[in-house]
Amino acid sequence: MPAPYSYDLRQKVINAIELDGMPKTEASQVFHVSRNTINLWLQRKEHTGDFLPKPNRPPGHSHQITDWQKFKAFAQEHGHKTSAQMAQLWDDDISPRTISRALKKIGFTTKKKLTATKNVISNSERSLLLRLNRWSRKGWFTSMKLA
Repeated sequence: MPAPYSYDLRQKVINAIELDGMPKTEASQVFHVSRNTINLWLQRKEHTGDFLPKPNRPPGHSHQITDWQKFKAFAQEHGHKTSAQMAQLWDDDISPRTISRALKKIGFTTKKKLTATKNVISNSERSLLLRLNRWSRKGWFTSMKLA
């Protein structure tokens, strides 16, 4: 968002129009400000009594969860529940998706142990397991004596 025009320039333009009787079109050409901008300044002066720029808010939004220690304790206590159930139990009006994002942010997971799945086993381990499985079906291990 571009920076607002200075208060000094706004004051000069409004004074030229109101006190000196300069037409808006001429003022827009003299001060290099669009006529629409001048109209907006005059409307703001009419409604608020001044033509100050609107306050510029920083990007982002107000966060639903601000006390992270409280949320961590809440997650430890109610971690076995679904996000929808946790959202209903939270003090403020909050969505299940917000609960999910907050849980991810604090590193909370419902998985308690890692299990060997297809994605975790490497290709060489998978091929070894397949070979061992084939050999055991063929009976190759029964003739071998283990020490």
